[in-house]
Amino acid sequence: MLFRQKKIKGISNESGQALVETALIVPFLMVILVIEAVMVQAFYSAIEVANAAKAGVAYGSQNITTASDATGIGTAASMDAGNLSSTLTTTATLTGICSSGAACTGSNSTCTNTDCSTPGDHIENILTVKTSATVTPFIHIPSQPATYTVRGSAVQKVIH
Repeated sequence: MLFRQKKIKGISNESGQALVETALIVPFLMVILVIEAVMVQAFYSAIEVANAAKAGVAYGSQNITTASDATGIGTAASMDAGNLSSTLTTTATLTGICSSGAACTGSNSTCTNTDCSTPGDHIENILTVKTSATVTPFIHIPSQPATYTVRGSAVQKVIH
């Protein structure tokens, strides 16, 4: 040993080690915390958009009149979207299918039971609501997009 460390009573040689370790670890923990916050925002937004689609399809599936009410479906979805309602877009599609599984030969919104080829068939109307919203993360991480789009979809049979 070239240098002798002198021990002072009650003071350890390693008194600054914890401070150095903390100074090295804290920046990494802060980066992880920021990334987690952005991920939580993304997951929360995705849940909001999916729930908005479910709210829109719940409104529209009440009867054939509400299934054709695109404005009402959009309003129901928007009311459920919370803080994403300003960027939410909603698309509702009404399709018909024969109860036997055969395709309806009429147009989707005007299918009648006579459009099914199998005797005894009846029309089952299916409402599909798709939602999407653009989300801007509250903390922008370099090398990541400034905005991202989250999408939701819900499908329900319309009650006659």
